[in-house]
Amino acid sequence: MEQTLNDQFAQWLETVPGRYVRAWEQAGIDAEVVNTFGYHAIQIGLPHWDLLAHSRISCKVCTAQAGVLPAQQKNLVYAEPEHLPFDTQSIDLLILPHTLESASDPHQVLREAERVLVPEGRIILTGFNPLSLWGAHDWIPGLERGTPTLPGDVMSPLRLRDWLKLLSFDVQGTQMGCYAPLCRQQVWLDRWSWMEQSGARWWSFAGAVYMISAVKRTPALRMVGPKWKKNRRRVRRPMVVAGRAADEGISKT
Repeated sequence: MEQTLNDQFAQWLETVPGRYVRAWEQAGIDAEVVNTFGYHAIQIGLPHWDLLAHSRISCKVCTAQAGVLPAQQKNLVYAEPEHLPFDTQSIDLLILPHTLESASDPHQVLREAERVLVPEGRIILTGFNPLSLWGAHDWIPGLERGTPTLPGDVMSPLRLRDWLKLLSFDVQGTQMGCYAPLCRQQVWLDRWSWMEQSGARWWSFAGAVYMISAVKRTPALRMVGPKWKKNRRRVRRPMVVAGRAADEGISKT
């Protein structure tokens, strides 16, 4: 069977830089999903990598595109990320690991995510940061590409945050990681490990990968009923009648 780009990306995750990315993203996502509750959690793509292992949600499903090599994982659904086979407002948690970068229409993927999420549902997205040492091949001619080739556009976290806000998502946080240079050998990656803490402090925008967590907000509906006219209750005042005889008697005295 011919390998798809997702299978190639799954193989890249087993390389030295790939394991570096996996370790950082796994730790960040585990910390997010452990305190997210609900009934249904969905991971979009990369079934070879279980990102819902620490989720307390009972029903966990992972989607995969047609042609992806089968993974040793239960509840696997074959579906395109642009057209999810789930009911509207039925999912409590969505994980999109590098999904937008491998999608032909990232806008449609986000619209589908907004559709299937319940109000106050959480979405977690990860991706490569073009404004980093790893993304330098896009703006330095002749530089060797270190990240896997994906069909979608590699977008900056700032741009993705704007997209989420347009879809009424409330961005809860953006984390950056993997500040060390892209090394193909573990010994060199270990020597650059000091950049992880220094990068987070001095150039936090230049991490190789990012993770964005957002919550779907639904504007509260205000029930407007008919405007009833208030009938003012008329108070009848007692009538005072002055007789002529009384008036004459008073004048005589």
